[in-house]
Amino acid sequence: MDQQQVNAQEAVMLCTIEDGVANITLNRPKVFNSFNRELALSVQAKLDECDKDPAVRCIVLSGNGKAFCAGQDLQELIGDKPPELSTIISEHFNPIVIKIREIEKPIVAAVNGVAAGAGANIALACDIVVAKESASFIQAFSKIGLIPDSGGTFFLPRLIGFQRASALMMLGDKVPAKEAERIGMIYKCVADDEFENYIKQLSAKLAKMPTQGLGLTKRALNRSLYNDLDKQLAIEDQLQTTASTTADYKEGVAAFLEKRTPVFTGK
Repeated sequence: MDQQQVNAQEAVMLCTIEDGVANITLNRPKVFNSFNRELALSVQAKLDECDKDPAVRCIVLSGNGKAFCAGQDLQELIGDKPPELSTIISEHFNPIVIKIREIEKPIVAAVNGVAAGAGANIALACDIVVAKESASFIQAFSKIGLIPDSGGTFFLPRLIGFQRASALMMLGDKVPAKEAERIGMIYKCVADDEFENYIKQLSAKLAKMPTQGLGLTKRALNRSLYNDLDKQLAIEDQLQTTASTTADYKEGVAAFLEKRTPVFTGK
């Protein structure tokens, strides 16, 4: 076994960048990709790199093995000097959620298996969530006497409604991917044998779209979560003006008038 293979096995997170798509893979399959400090900080650093890299125009977050992410690794909470839960939330999970929302590039959660606890809520913070048919989502916090974190109490009620979110959080019911799609929790449920190809096609499409326009759309959606109508209309006016100054806007208009497929560069 060469050194590159050894390093890949030891890495808690893997990343490849190809044709504008950064594939970030949680790589702790033996513990269902649950987060420890090393994984959380690695994901944060990689998201920062992808944000600054102009060659990256789409980010895909997935997990290695049978699970997407089982949330916090509870083994990290036992021992002589376990980290405080407040440290885990403020230094591990919250920064990941904030980066997912603030990076002005499309971020796809490719949920390849169970997404539980913080793992589920990190997925739901992404721009587009696609899940294998065999995958599921669980708000597992009540099972150990905790409350949902990682943005769960913010995003889930907005996705599926207050009453349903309240029940799922209190009861800890498992939601199969098909049901998650039906109730609007995720964008799409895909058959297991079609999942990889679907994610590749989706991310390739996003990477070829007008990246700045998508980023400004994301910014507008973020503001809509707390703006009233008047403020949101003003934001749309402001951001539309910004979008109209991009090279991709000019290319899009020219391509439409010339009846050809536009070639966007993300500028």
